[in-house]
Amino acid sequence: MPLKLFFLTTEIEPFATTSHLGKFSVDVPFALQSIDHDIRIIIPKYGFVSERKYILREVIRLREIEFDYDGKTEVASAKSAFIPKTRVQVYFLENSDWFKPLTNLLYKSKNGRVLTDNDQRYGYFSKAAIATLPHLFWKPDVLICNDWQSAFVPLIYNQIYDSQEFYGGIKTVLMVHSIDEYCIFSRSSYEKAGVTLPANIKGDNINCYEAAAPFADLIIAVNTPSNNVTKKLMSLPGLKSHKKKVVSMSIPEGESPSYIESARILNDELTKHFA
Repeated sequence: MPLKLFFLTTEIEPFATTSHLGKFSVDVPFALQSIDHDIRIIIPKYGFVSERKYILREVIRLREIEFDYDGKTEVASAKSAFIPKTRVQVYFLENSDWFKPLTNLLYKSKNGRVLTDNDQRYGYFSKAAIATLPHLFWKPDVLICNDWQSAFVPLIYNQIYDSQEFYGGIKTVLMVHSIDEYCIFSRSSYEKAGVTLPANIKGDNINCYEAAAPFADLIIAVNTPSNNVTKKLMSLPGLKSHKKKVVSMSIPEGESPSYIESARILNDELTKHFA
């Protein structure tokens, strides 16, 4: 049974890529679309992405989308394009403060230091991405949330949007590609996103996967030959009581790996749990 899939990512070749996620976000959506799933992608609109080269188009209904962030009404807009040589649609979420100034390092400054406001930036992205859906006149069955950058989504959707008439009943899948320094968020970033952390999560430095686990419908650990994400994920105290939600996927490494088989595995999991 075909599903409507909203694929949240921060990297897509050739627009922006720092890791395997860039090619993964091409191969997997393309393969899922080829077996009749209705899949759409959303990514931040970075300043270095050429609107002319990639033919980004204005969409009237995606102008000035309002949502709440950090106690204020924010306004975001989005433009539309396609992954080159495909018919996979991509929405580019615009914000001149959070996304436009970034270099192609994305999560780091030019000197290589990790940006200290990554958690707030992608909390904003997560909330804005969900807010676009009514303006698309399209309700997905599943939100596919890639890595720490989209780990806010299960909380935001569950606590804020699920009770709203348009949004009710959407499922969330958190795909964990990496566990490293990036997945530690500040408690204040959750407060700014307007969500409440589970009572058992203490302190000011929060592992984003532990925070998301109670709210995600499915968690997929994406393993490579050199990185056992499943093992790292299951070592987190906050995941132990949610281990039944966790499944594993193995992807290849190399200069130009194909993720077509990964799409087949993902399709099997989505069909098993949500079709």
